[in-house]
This record gives sequence, structure tokens and C-alpha cells, in this order.
Amino acid sequence: MQKNKKTGINLGNNFIGLDHPPFIIAEMSGNHNNSFERAIQIVDKVAKSGAHAIKLQTYTPDTMTINLNEREFHIDDENSLWKGKSLYDLYEEAHTPWDWHKPIFDRAIEKGLIPFSSPFDSTAIDFLEDLNVDLYKIASFENTDLPLIKKAASTGKPLIISTGMATIAELHETVEVARENGCKDLILLKCTSTYPSEPLNSNIKTIPHLRDLFNCEVGLSDHTLGIGASIASIALGATTIEKHFTLDRNDGGVDSAFSLDPPELKSLVEESKSAWQSLGNITYGIDETEKSSVQFRRSLYIVEPMKKGEVISRSNLRTIRPGLGLPPKYIDKFIGKSVKFDIEKGTPLSWDMI
Repeated sequence: MQKNKKTGINLGNNFIGLDHPPFIIAEMSGNHNNSFERAIQIVDKVAKSGAHAIKLQTYTPDTMTINLNEREFHIDDENSLWKGKSLYDLYEEAHTPWDWHKPIFDRAIEKGLIPFSSPFDSTAIDFLEDLNVDLYKIASFENTDLPLIKKAASTGKPLIISTGMATIAELHETVEVARENGCKDLILLKCTSTYPSEPLNSNIKTIPHLRDLFNCEVGLSDHTLGIGASIASIALGATTIEKHFTLDRNDGGVDSAFSLDPPELKSLVEESKSAWQSLGNITYGIDETEKSSVQFRRSLYIVEPMKKGEVISRSNLRTIRPGLGLPPKYIDKFIGKSVKFDIEKGTPLSWDMI
């Protein structure tokens, strides 16, 4: 994998950069619902959608927290999908067993996807290195864990980092640590760390600002419902989009409420490419594809039969379609002038008539 100024980041047969359609990542998270068969089905559906990559999360409850009953180890936010759960129990329910990783990755590769993961501690990076992952994602809550970022960067592989709640100063420190420790290919994803998040709180205008500040690829980790925010982000320069994915929201699951289902993911892939194509270039005038449409402009036409010497008036000269006559701006130059020869009704106006 190498960096190319024109194409951005090269990931095998995929490119991440402004010159290419957005790189679409489907996040499995805990939506496998503790079923290996379901995890494999998710891989297959992601591949069928046309997305480019599938991402897991690599942790255990014990690498995330400790099993204590104290209040701070429980989720008490009234608006949280996981209100009342202990952190330990949530991570027990949501984690992907480590012995599933290799068969899931193998299936993804077989289906043409790039499989990778978010490591949450150093042991996860060691484990993922043994699986030869192509890149790493640092989750938004871990973007200030500088030892974790240092270790991930030291692999020399591309890093995707979600911004979440980080300040500019914190992001500066994060990016500096990543680059100083071997990360040459960096993608920052604008992210709102609420689940689900509202479009009102997405603030995707931050995306071009991130690009200018840190001179790297940028994108969106989108926790809103639907694909509107993701599509809008492309107009602001997002080259990578990450969305959580489930087979069916009705099946439940820790992240199902804000995850895309298969038709929605397919729509995201198709519409993001269309949005990217529509950006085009700064251009004015007649496009190559518009040449056949020029005739449908308005122009000046003689609309009544005229005899030689007859005076042109607004009753026999009108602005109509098609566009084969002189432009409408010349109408006042002809009104009151006599014609030099007989003219049939429906003749486009030309200078030799007067």
C-alpha cells in the first residue's frame, strides 16, 4: 500500500481520494447477535451491496472495562439505547469472539471485500497483525489513547481515526503521534459520538476544515438514521463513509436501531457514487452532452408570411423555440426595419433579411 498524490490512498484494487468514488465501509459491530452464521450472512450481504470493506471490533469485556457494580460502570443516560446495562455486560453481549475473526476475514476476502477491525488495546493489535489486516480503525472514544495509536501506527498500515468528541488540540496530538510513529496514510472521519445521532448534530461542514488542518483524507462515520448525511458529506469532500449494518433491524441487536439494512446499504453505495460523479468540474457553457439540446433554446423567428418591403413588428417577429434563429437580445434591432425579400412563416431570423 502506498500514497499517491493524485489518487490518495491505494488499498489493493481500491483507492481512497477525491479522484475516486467514496470508499464505503460497513460496520458489523455487535449486530451478529452472538451468531457466527449471522456474521457470515452479514459479510455476504455487504459484498452483495457493492460496499468496499467490512469492519469488526476486536475486544473482550475484560480488555474494555472491569466487572464492577458501581454506578460509573453502568449506563444511566436516559437517551441511550443501552440504558441500565453495565459496561461489562454490554461488551459481553456486543463483542465478536476472536476465534470468529479469521473465518469472517477469509469469507470477506473471498467475496471481494477488505476486512479490518477496530482494536481497543495492544493485545488486539497483536492479534490482528497475525491475521495480516490491511488497515486499522481507531474508534472515537479511543482517539485520545495515544499508546494505542502509537502501536497501531507503528505497523506502518493506514489508520482511520474517528474524531468524535476530540478537540482540535487533541486531534493535533493524535495525528502527530500517528505520523511520528510510522503512519503515512491517514483518514480522519468526522463523527458524532451519540447512538443514534441527529442530522442536526452531524456538523459535516467540519469535513473540509479537517482536510485543510491535517492535510489528509477525510470522511464521515455516520450514526444518523438513513443515508442523507452520508450523501451530503460527499459534496464537502468526504472520501470515506462508514455506516453500521444489520441484516434486519427487526431482529434487534446492540446497534440495530441506527444500522442500515441491505437495501439501504445498496442505496448508499449507488447514491454515493452518483453524488461523487455529479461533482464534476467547474464549467460553464455548452457541455459535450448538451450539444443536441441547443436547438431547444429560444430564438427569433418570423411567425407570419412577409412580403418584400414589409415592416418587421412584434406581431410577425417573436421569441420562440427552437434555437436556430438569432438570439432574443437582437429583437429591438429588427423592429421597424423592412425585409429585403419575401419570407415564409416559421423562418429563423438572420441578419441578411434587412
